[in-house]
Amino acid sequence: MAVDEIQRVLHALGSPVRREILWLVGDQERPAGEIAAAVRVSAPTVSEHLKVLRDAGLVTMRVDGTFRRYRARREALDGLQRLLVDSGGRWESADDVPERERASARTATAVLASVELACPREVAFTALTDPGIYSSWLGVPVTIEDGHFSATMEWGTQVRGRYEHVVEPELIVMRWDLADGQVPVPGDEHRAYAHFTEAPPGCLVEVNQLVDTPEQATFMHSAWRMVLGRLAQAAPDLAAPDLAAPDLAAPDPAAPDLAAPDLAAPRRPARAKHPGR
Repeated sequence: MAVDEIQRVLHALGSPVRREILWLVGDQERPAGEIAAAVRVSAPTVSEHLKVLRDAGLVTMRVDGTFRRYRARREALDGLQRLLVDSGGRWESADDVPERERASARTATAVLASVELACPREVAFTALTDPGIYSSWLGVPVTIEDGHFSATMEWGTQVRGRYEHVVEPELIVMRWDLADGQVPVPGDEHRAYAHFTEAPPGCLVEVNQLVDTPEQATFMHSAWRMVLGRLAQAAPDLAAPDLAAPDLAAPDPAAPDLAAPDLAAPRRPARAKHPGR
């Protein structure tokens, strides 16, 4: 980063109002009027702040009719975080906090999977909550009843789970498990969080899948890439409902990045004992 660019960034971050604006548009595109109301400044004033942020390369602007919509440039913020010096004390726990003894905590590993889709966020959200639409792009019948979902993949693996929390159209919290050669019994489901954010001209879907073992992580890595890959392939058609849905009985075996040879005969790791059980 050149010296003049660094100076513009430092100038942009020197204002508490502009820092608050970055938080507001960090994960969601917002119009200028909404930003002004949130930070309690006038329209001309917020325009000046937004110009400084744009000149520093920290936000982008998109014209939508009579509106100007702003969003933070995540890649710029990520790069900025790497430049900031950590003194080493930021993550040190405070001493003498007796309240901690009242609660328990454990450290878990997560698999992070994401995909950019050529469809609105609402369409992507519906694609994972409407059984008919879900079936159309996954390529196998999916049932969703009273928050419980199930499907049998074309290679025979059975998937069972339930939606714990659904916040339309932003978040789905689910617990799910699979059955291949073992007896499917509840009790070892793994929680996943599916986040849906606007990323014009489409949206971004990010899945955080909690796992307990490296074997589970390897399996979930392949499984979610396959699922999100199929969703990405179908996204343009989902955004155009007049187009015919794909044939559920014959998913394209030659589609790039969608085949899952390592899932064709999944070897399920031994069930790990969860702490506290």
